[in-house]
Amino acid sequence: MTTEITETYIQEQLSEGIRCIGCGALMQVTDANKSGYLPMSALKKTIDSDELLCQRCFRLRHYNEIQPVELTDDDFATLLHQISETKALIVYVIDVFDVTGSEISGLPRFVGQDNPILVVANKVDLLPKLLNKNRLKNWLQAELKAQGIQPADIFLTSATKPQNLDDLLDKVDTLRQGRDVYVVGVTNVGKSTLINQIIKSRTGVTDLITTSRFPGTTLDRIEIPLADGQFLIDTPGIIKRDQIAHVLDDKNLKYALPKNEIKPRTYQLNPEQTIFIGGLARFDFEAGQRSAVTAYFENNLNLHRTKLLGADDFYKKHVGNLLAPSPTQVTTSTLVKHQFHTTEKSDIVFAGLGWVTVPAGIEVSGWAPQGVSVLIRKAMI
Repeated sequence: MTTEITETYIQEQLSEGIRCIGCGALMQVTDANKSGYLPMSALKKTIDSDELLCQRCFRLRHYNEIQPVELTDDDFATLLHQISETKALIVYVIDVFDVTGSEISGLPRFVGQDNPILVVANKVDLLPKLLNKNRLKNWLQAELKAQGIQPADIFLTSATKPQNLDDLLDKVDTLRQGRDVYVVGVTNVGKSTLINQIIKSRTGVTDLITTSRFPGTTLDRIEIPLADGQFLIDTPGIIKRDQIAHVLDDKNLKYALPKNEIKPRTYQLNPEQTIFIGGLARFDFEAGQRSAVTAYFENNLNLHRTKLLGADDFYKKHVGNLLAPSPTQVTTSTLVKHQFHTTEKSDIVFAGLGWVTVPAGIEVSGWAPQGVSVLIRKAMI
């Protein structure tokens, strides 16, 4: 006998707690500005379906539209901190193209000092194929050590082009020893894409979890049952406000975030030369011997070389046109200067956008929109 779908039935189901299969948010019918919202009329039609989606996930999946919701950074941190009270394997997903921007400061404190951490370096397909994978692992090991993380292992993969997924799953099974698996990471590192690939490989179901290039797609933990009664749990991405994605609208994100293998672009620069990275960032070679610098950015992102003298006026004149894409809010003080002196071969990193590799012994500056980090690190490549 089929249960009649009445508003009373809907309210009973909501009070018991039903979740959007796309983002994990608790469903509700009262506030369109909060997570999990779906109009009562739509919920009546879909409440007993296998793909119950909130309005936000439905629009994101079918129309590629994003709707902001009221969730704070503290909400995300609280959800992640709950892991420390469990015994679990932590799968820490980082974006190998944006390692600095995808770090979670104090991760062992959040997830528990005794829980092993398997680091999955995602998006390895974006790096030049000639990069030595063992060297990359050693470089990552040093970066993680600086964060206070001693990983149980480091695994290189690509969630969008998985070739070694079975090896990853075998590694997870070996390390978890009957425990739940929590997948953690900052926004936009590909956690949900990775989990979708795992689900697809095991069940044949595709695109179960909502994924997109927009930060903060997963709004609450999503639990996927494992064969032994434990769970694989997708957690919300911690939003790092210092990434370039947070100063771009959805139209320009596609021009800034790489989708295919990066083709390095090398420039022979004299002192007092500038490279504009679209209208989003700027690299100045201020002082030192004539040097080769190599830029690693989305292949279609226009890089424009000019003289340092007059670069400020050049930006004001051409931002949004010759220098595009540009930040959502363009003012005369959009780009903020960060100065560096290199003592070794280094990367000048623009959080979430890419980096410029430079030699030792020169004076350089990186410029980025207010709030977007520009950092220096030992060269990855």
